Amino acid sequence: MAAGPEMVGQREAVLAHLVAAGFARTEPAILQPASVFLDLAGEDIRGRIYLTSDASGAEYCLRPEYTIPVCRDYLASAQAGKPASYSYLGPVFRFRAGAAAESCQAGLESFGRTDREAADAEVMVLALESAEQILGRKLSVRIGDAGIFARLLDVLDLPPVWLRRIRRGSALGQPIAKILDREETASTADHSGVLAALAGADRTGARALVQDLLSIAGISSVGGRSANEIAERYLEQASAQAGGGVTAEKRAILESFLKITGEPEKALAALRKQAADSKLDLSAVLDGFDARLKFISGRGVALSRLTFSASFARNLDYYTGFVFEASDGAPDARPVVGGGRYDRLMTTLGAASEIAAVGAAIWCDRLFEKGGK
Repeated sequence: MAAGPEMVGQREAVLAHLVAAGFARTEPAILQPASVFLDLAGEDIRGRIYLTSDASGAEYCLRPEYTIPVCRDYLASAQAGKPASYSYLGPVFRFRAGAAAESCQAGLESFGRTDREAADAEVMVLALESAEQILGRKLSVRIGDAGIFARLLDVLDLPPVWLRRIRRGSALGQPIAKILDREETASTADHSGVLAALAGADRTGARALVQDLLSIAGISSVGGRSANEIAERYLEQASAQAGGGVTAEKRAILESFLKITGEPEKALAALRKQAADSKLDLSAVLDGFDARLKFISGRGVALSRLTFSASFARNLDYYTGFVFEASDGAPDARPVVGGGRYDRLMTTLGAASEIAAVGAAIWCDRLFEKGGK
C-alpha cells in the first residue's frame, strides 16, 4: 500500500532530524551484489532476499538493508578512512512471512571517529529522538556491549573451538547452557572413527580429505551447507573432542556474567565486582562502558530509561561493541530502533585496516504501526 502524504511527511521528518545533526543524506543503489550479503550472513539469507542475475551469471539482489550498502559507498569514496556521517531514508526488500516484502527504513551511520563512546551515544540518542518525535512518547531501551563479552572470552583463554562456538551461539541469542551442553547426536557418534582420525591432523589436509570423501559419495551439499562448510563442521567436532570442554570454573564465570542485568550503573558495579572476584582484567572495556553512560546522560537521556543485559546480542555477528534496541516495552514488541558498533565490518568489506563505525536503523513502518502522530 502506497504511503499517504501524512506518512511521507513523517518519514521526511525523521530524516530531517538526522540531517540537521550533521548526517548528510546518502542513497545507495537499490540493486546490490548478492555475494556481499551471502558472504556475511551465509546461505540461510538466500531465501529471504530478492535475487536476480545478469547475462554473465553474476547475482544481484534488491537492497535488503542499508548499513552494508552505505559502508560500501563510503569505502569507495574519497572519504574512506576519514570521519564521515551519513543518514538515509528509503525502501528495503526482504521476505517476511505475513508482511509486505517492501518496507521503509531510515537511519544513520558514523565512520572514522576515534572518540568511540561519544559517537555511540550520539548515534543512539539521535535515532531515539527521531523516532520519538513521531511517536510522541518515550521508548524503552535495552543495551548491551559485545566488546565486554569479547574481552571476557579473551581473558578466559578458552580453546579456539569453544571460542567459535560461544561467539556464534551468542550472536544467535542462544543461552550459554545450550552452547556448552550441546550433546553429540546419534549421527555424530556414528562418525566417531572419522573424528578420531581427523583429531590433531593438518587442517588443510584434513579438510581436503573430508571434501574428497563427500565428492566420492556424490554429496555436494547437505541442508544448504556446502562441502567446505561440512568439512569445517567435522574439523570443529574433532577439535572439540580432542581438546575437551570448558572447565567448571570458567563455565561458572560465563554463566554469572551473562546473568547480569538491570539499570546500567548498577550493572556496571556488578560487572566490576565479578571481574575483581574472578581476577580478570576487564578494566579498559568497563571504563569505556562507564564513559559511554556519561555521554548518553550528557545528551539528556535519563539512564533509568535504559536496561543493560550482558546476554543481549543483536542477531548480526559483525557487532563488536555497544548494541541497543528500543521498543514500546511490551514483552513481544518488535524493536522500532536498533543499532550498534561494527568496526570489523569495514575490513570484511575490503578496507585495508579497521575503521571505527557505529550506526542505527529506524523501521519507519513499525513507527506508524504503533500509532505515530
